Amino acid sequence: MCGIVGFTSPPGKKVVHDLIYGLLSLQHRGQDSAGVVTFDGMFHTKKGKGLVSEVFSEKHFKRLKGNTGVGHVRYTTHGTDDLSNAQPIITNYPFGIAMVHNGNVTNFKEMSRIMHEEYHVMPTSTNDLEVILYTFAAELRKKALKNIDVKDIFDAVRITQQKVEGAYAVIAVIANHGLLAFMDPHGIRPLVFGKRETDEGTVYGFASENVAFDHLGYKVIKDLEPGEIIFIDHSGKVHTTTGYKKKQHFCVFEYIYFAREDSQFYGELVAGKRVRMGQIIARKIKTSGLKPDIVIDVPSSGYFAASGLAEALGIPHYRGLVKSNYLGRSFIAPTQDEREEIVKRKLNPIKKTIEGKKIVVVDDSIVRGTTSKRLVKLLREAGAREIYFVSAAPPVKYPCVYGIDMSIETELIAHQKNIEQIREYIGADALFYLDPGDLKEIFSKVSFCDACFTGNYPTPGVEKVLRDIASERLQSKNSGS
Repeated sequence: MCGIVGFTSPPGKKVVHDLIYGLLSLQHRGQDSAGVVTFDGMFHTKKGKGLVSEVFSEKHFKRLKGNTGVGHVRYTTHGTDDLSNAQPIITNYPFGIAMVHNGNVTNFKEMSRIMHEEYHVMPTSTNDLEVILYTFAAELRKKALKNIDVKDIFDAVRITQQKVEGAYAVIAVIANHGLLAFMDPHGIRPLVFGKRETDEGTVYGFASENVAFDHLGYKVIKDLEPGEIIFIDHSGKVHTTTGYKKKQHFCVFEYIYFAREDSQFYGELVAGKRVRMGQIIARKIKTSGLKPDIVIDVPSSGYFAASGLAEALGIPHYRGLVKSNYLGRSFIAPTQDEREEIVKRKLNPIKKTIEGKKIVVVDDSIVRGTTSKRLVKLLREAGAREIYFVSAAPPVKYPCVYGIDMSIETELIAHQKNIEQIREYIGADALFYLDPGDLKEIFSKVSFCDACFTGNYPTPGVEKVLRDIASERLQSKNSGS
């Protein structure tokens, strides 16, 4: 999972401000690296490891010239976190293209072979974006390069969508032509199209979440649909079409955990959906006969589910855990040791709030179980009388291959244990999950991907991908790396 932005403005108006501040609002989507490319007849690039505020300084607002550009914040799910894998990635094949993407290519090995044998291109990194970039570039190269038009670009994208499998939302600068955006056939990852009117003319933009537009004064035009392609030429004209399209399978985990609460996808507010999750789980607690005193949330992604649950139960919702805002998100830390250390350091219980109380503690999900176990221990030590743990997501039983690092099956606690066994492992007095069937009630307007709960993957060949991932993890573990 990553965050991407792309902007194009009238000639003479720089987009670097919108790129960098857009990335700042998407920092929650990736903390490993950040990068920006702008174009003004030539590409200007800045990439670095770390947060946006660490990578960019005042000098980059001056140096990164151009009225078109793309930006990226990375959470490593494919390849290493080396700077060579940081996005954007640029190629001069067949002419200048700078590209960013959010997602994960599932037929990476097959497409890498095709890149070498058919396109005669050697990858320069282990980033799966190169598969998308060079497939598109190779298809574009088959056209009459001196007279490339919108139809040629759309045709090249459509063939890329047919060949490249997995989840991807893509934005690219095509030198001297314009700004391109497109979706995978299932629309698994989000991408929002917006605009801002200025005295010089209209500025168009794309972003992973509309919050990037909120901070910059853009109006949302639409969420891109599965297989959709949008191209804005250098004169500012917008061209749209539908490429290779299949049934929508939008990632439901965007609503559950990854997106910011104030984001909207397809007209559905993330915060509102999380409240609804809590309301539905409240039914299960009522049926159990338990009588909790208070509800607390695991900050910050558990907040809205906890508020909905507390309201439905008619009991207070208090802040029982204080979070340090200066540590990263434990879910996307690369190792288990790092995840546990982050939990230990960033959450501290408020003893006077929870001491002697029967508490419901609401988290967004339970993946490996170790974080939940640590939280229950913290609350016990702070004097909680009884602890009823709630996951606002169904049991995570299967790995995600579309851009969220949910490990392998043997590391997913719900794949190995039933709910009672998980309750015993984390040490809670009761444990409640959302059911997979509840998701259809909550998300009635969006066709979603729930593969991490059901094992129903929308793209082909996932079994082989999972075997390869498990094999790579085992080799890495045996080598001690």
